[in-house]
Amino acid sequence: MRLLRRYIIKELLSPFIFSLLVIIFILFVQFLLRAIDRFLGKGIDSFTILEYLFLNLAWIVALAVPMAVLIATLMTFGRLSEDNEITAMRAAGISFLKIIRPALLFGTIICLLLLYFNNFILPEMNFRARILSGDIYRKRPVMSIDPGHFIGDLPDYGMIIGGKTGDIMKDVRIFSKNSRDKQTSIYSKTGELETIGNELILTLYNGEIHELDIKDFGEYRRIQFSKHKINIPVDDLMLMRRDTSNRTDREMTIPMMFERKNSYQDRINSVWKRMGNNYFKTLGDSVVPKTLKKTLSDLSEYQLDVEQDTSLSQIQVNTKTRKLKTLERQMTNEFNLLNSYQKSINKYGVEIHKKFSLPVACILFVLLGAPLGVLARKGGFVVGISLSFGFFLIYYLLLIGGEEMADRNIVSPAIGMWAPNVALFFIALYLTVRTVRERTPLRIKWPSFLNRKK
Repeated sequence: MRLLRRYIIKELLSPFIFSLLVIIFILFVQFLLRAIDRFLGKGIDSFTILEYLFLNLAWIVALAVPMAVLIATLMTFGRLSEDNEITAMRAAGISFLKIIRPALLFGTIICLLLLYFNNFILPEMNFRARILSGDIYRKRPVMSIDPGHFIGDLPDYGMIIGGKTGDIMKDVRIFSKNSRDKQTSIYSKTGELETIGNELILTLYNGEIHELDIKDFGEYRRIQFSKHKINIPVDDLMLMRRDTSNRTDREMTIPMMFERKNSYQDRINSVWKRMGNNYFKTLGDSVVPKTLKKTLSDLSEYQLDVEQDTSLSQIQVNTKTRKLKTLERQMTNEFNLLNSYQKSINKYGVEIHKKFSLPVACILFVLLGAPLGVLARKGGFVVGISLSFGFFLIYYLLLIGGEEMADRNIVSPAIGMWAPNVALFFIALYLTVRTVRERTPLRIKWPSFLNRKK
């Protein structure tokens, strides 16, 4: 059995590495085609570009590994079945469950490695990739000026344009900054931006320059021009590496996300406490209903009781009505705030469960790929990639759907992230059981007229 285990793991290793490299290459090329615009005209050195591409390999690897496991399993067991090695093993008294044990061990090892990668390496690389992407974008922000958006990243100027036709900017307005002596405002009908050597040259046409002395407001100058140039040294726009502690959910480890979830839970508890105090001050009851609909219904009933209470004067009725309206607005705002906090908790919960569900899917893909490989009886890469892509696409669509529903508070994060794995488990279990019993997993009943003999 030790020899069999080593043999099957060895057979799995080569197609796994090959499939992983092919999938990574395909995904990387797609990413490169989308990201290449970020580097054009930026004057970025090759090392920075390679660093950015390397950092973005993390999410590509995390996505490619489960699919590579499925392809490798399909190819391996397809080849073993095609060469009748599975039949020979069964004839020697080795059951199919014992045959797939080494494959399950292989999937478990990949699962543990991917779990470590997703929790410690992937968040850090995602974080550094986002920071570097922002730094690259800020290096020469004028290269991507959008009409109506204020550009404040230039060293000594702020700028906004009204429109843009090709490379010609229209209604250009420029404001000086970082100057304590005078305030300069420039307006031109059109303008162009070009790079010459180590400088960015902003050429303005048909405009005015307004200068105001900050120390003496009586000193003011107005200059009209038909053509005016502003030189901006490239050295002032060099790539500046930043660091920040603000991380998104995909840039956090599991302990970080648990800490953030606890922080939001404390906020939720504070909101409920505040709602109870407001409820008690107005109605004399500190028990707040669990939903906004029930709360508004109770307040409406209380309003009817107040209006029908003959012991109250009109002034008292108006006062209570005003307090109820105020409480209704407060409750609506508080429940919206609770919903927002709960969505944030679910967002981190989804990412926590995803870090476990995707690695566990590697084991399930082994359990699915082995009987599919025996069924296909073809060890070729084309058959393996076709079946793998189909099942992986279904799995990934279910995963995205579950994540979306969990983010919207429709289902819990656990259900949203583990439901695709549960569905995959039952499909894999059915195929495995049918293969163990040497029965055809899928039986198709053809129409009777196709079976008639001439």
